[in-house]
Amino acid sequence: MQNLVALCKRRGFVFPASEIYGGLNGFWDFGPLGTLLKNNLRDAWWRDMVLCPPLGPDGKPVSIVGLDTAIIQHPQTWVASGHVGGFADLMVDCRETKARYRADHVICTEVLYEKSGAQKKLGLMCALSGDDSQDSLEKKAKKMIAKAGGGDLIPFNLSAAVPLTSLPVDARMHAIGPDAVDAGTLTEPRPFNLMFHTYLGAIQTEENKAYLRPETAQGIFLNFKNVLDTSRVRPPFGIAQVGKSFRNEVTPRNFIFRTREFEQMEMEFFCPPNESQMWFEYWVNARMQWWQNMGLSRDNLLRRDHEKDELSHYSTATSDIEFKYPFTDPHFGELEGVAHRGDYDLTQHQTHSKQKLEYFDAETNTRYLPHVIEPAAGLTRGVLAVLCDAYRVDESRASPEWLKIKPALAPIKLGIFPLVAKDGMPEMAEKIYNNLRGQYTAQFDAKQSIGKRYARMDEAGTPFCLTIDGDSLTANDVTVRHRDTAQQERVGVDRLREYLSPFFSGD
Repeated sequence: MQNLVALCKRRGFVFPASEIYGGLNGFWDFGPLGTLLKNNLRDAWWRDMVLCPPLGPDGKPVSIVGLDTAIIQHPQTWVASGHVGGFADLMVDCRETKARYRADHVICTEVLYEKSGAQKKLGLMCALSGDDSQDSLEKKAKKMIAKAGGGDLIPFNLSAAVPLTSLPVDARMHAIGPDAVDAGTLTEPRPFNLMFHTYLGAIQTEENKAYLRPETAQGIFLNFKNVLDTSRVRPPFGIAQVGKSFRNEVTPRNFIFRTREFEQMEMEFFCPPNESQMWFEYWVNARMQWWQNMGLSRDNLLRRDHEKDELSHYSTATSDIEFKYPFTDPHFGELEGVAHRGDYDLTQHQTHSKQKLEYFDAETNTRYLPHVIEPAAGLTRGVLAVLCDAYRVDESRASPEWLKIKPALAPIKLGIFPLVAKDGMPEMAEKIYNNLRGQYTAQFDAKQSIGKRYARMDEAGTPFCLTIDGDSLTANDVTVRHRDTAQQERVGVDRLREYLSPFFSGD
């Protein structure tokens, strides 16, 4: 994972936010390539959900419309949704280091060492779950052993570690915190509300308090009646939205996997109550297939159904589409959740707003509150999954690291290079670039050796490079280099569009 993070910084996918001031924990900026990749993934989702939605069980396209709602909504929105009263994580503080951790991210294991043939206990040591937790805990343990008079660390495996929250109180009292040296410095877990708040207007009072949305879904529910009254839709239909959300995570970590500012791609699908279970299964399967269509390996994807004791307060059923990230391997982490929200949200907003949100079905002469199926994907997390799945290492290449990104999602589709910057090659290359750049995101580059230019494009995930050499001037053709195989072939300039089109169509 560290190598991928370094590649993302080096090639301009993702930068730490406010880096010149030392960064800001939980916030990241997308660079030029990262912005293109993120927008390509966003546009693919919007195309496949709103502009050209999938076929439903009856073989006809499902009905989905788009929406773009405000980040700040009426404060009562979050009271009705349950976020003010119940949107919280358990956190623990370390009295020694003053650090704060999300309780369910802290894992514990008994660490032992051997000295003079005798086995001794170092203690119940804690770490934050993640891809480097094993190494960091081993380093810390060895330092503690050296300080205790020396000895040999007995190997341990953090995959067998247990969550801090599962330990009895007396055991937690003797745990050594992730960054602490002494035992017993962790406080008891306590709730921490995740919403960022602000104040509207010049005076900061409780009456003017508002919240940055922690999810895009509630703006959709608030506009359910508006969409119903102004659009030619009726249940079953969906309302989709892409936008920023904000959560004051206790311990943001694992690169852009868990951040305090992120983008979501959410769709609320409103359907008759007696059809809701059928639509729930439909959307779980449809969303799993979509991520595969985006190039993610089926082996790296998993459907995980939530147990009853882990369901959210609004959910009657939830299935996560999980991805095998490097920091979760061999396990999986959430990529998208599909929740059966029932009529919870519409009921809550109808009660708190005193506005009727029922749908009247003229065919059956009945009124009802539709049930809602919610496929909610993280756009930021989706970019991370695409990068993780695409990351390859091949020592035989000019750049051992390269990205096998699906051509339709690749930030740069074509690299167009003159072999050398003379003899008319730059002019011909520039002409081809100007001819193709309206259809493909392309980059013209005449600097450095051709090998270094190929390596740079491989690291950017560019699927094709077109090289103009001396023969191109007489034969009117180019060398097309394939990223995935590094194989090359000659293609006539007048056939380039025809040749390239199949690699990008149908993606």
